[in-house]
Amino acid sequence: MVAQQLNIDNVANNLANSNTTGFKRRRVQFQDLLYQNLVSPGTSSGQQTVFPSGLQLGLGARVVSNETIFQQGDFLVTENPLDVVIEGAGFFQVVLPTGNLAYTRAGSFHLDQNGNIVTSTGNPIEPNIVIPRNALDVTIGQDGTVSYNIQGQAQASQAGVIQIAAFQNPAGLKALGGNLFTPTTASGDPILGQPGLDGIGAVRQGMLENSNVSVVEEFIQMIMGQRAYEANARVVRAADEMHREANQLSQ
Repeated sequence: MVAQQLNIDNVANNLANSNTTGFKRRRVQFQDLLYQNLVSPGTSSGQQTVFPSGLQLGLGARVVSNETIFQQGDFLVTENPLDVVIEGAGFFQVVLPTGNLAYTRAGSFHLDQNGNIVTSTGNPIEPNIVIPRNALDVTIGQDGTVSYNIQGQAQASQAGVIQIAAFQNPAGLKALGGNLFTPTTASGDPILGQPGLDGIGAVRQGMLENSNVSVVEEFIQMIMGQRAYEANARVVRAADEMHREANQLSQ
């Protein structure tokens, strides 16, 4: 019952973030608990025979993990020049107030008072890219090159290149909230690269990546979890009644 409660909590979190930019749904994974070996399989049942299957009573289930599913979400066209998506694998790099790096799939960027490209919470991206105040427009190429035009200049100027970080095991990243992840021993160290090269996704300007949560699928999981919880509750009540009847007979 506790395992199914955690399952429902996971579904609730997925549904709550069905409209969160760049959010990746989590899938609960279950594991059976210890077993009471009343009769171990393979033990002798006679001089020439053994028990082929034995008698083992399980003690229930538990949630062992809730893996993040990094499946590509749908793209939303915004026409905002600072909205960027990663088409494929990879993460944008974000500098936290502590100076440490975090990683995100949410590419809804903005300019701060100094022209730095920052996230929705004001954290600058890494490497830092500055757009001058007098820039007329900003163009972000598929290879991450950020350029801008200035009135009176025929040629565009380059502000920098957006680097993308990939991980050997992205499911091992630790979620911080705020669409941010940090690496762990399970995820491995970040592998930096230029968008569109060496298996790293290309970037697309003027679009955002929607959450990959399927509301219909989450409702199905919710119903299944709710029914499993109710069934377990009935089993507990039935077992309690059977024990009570047995105790009354012994008296």
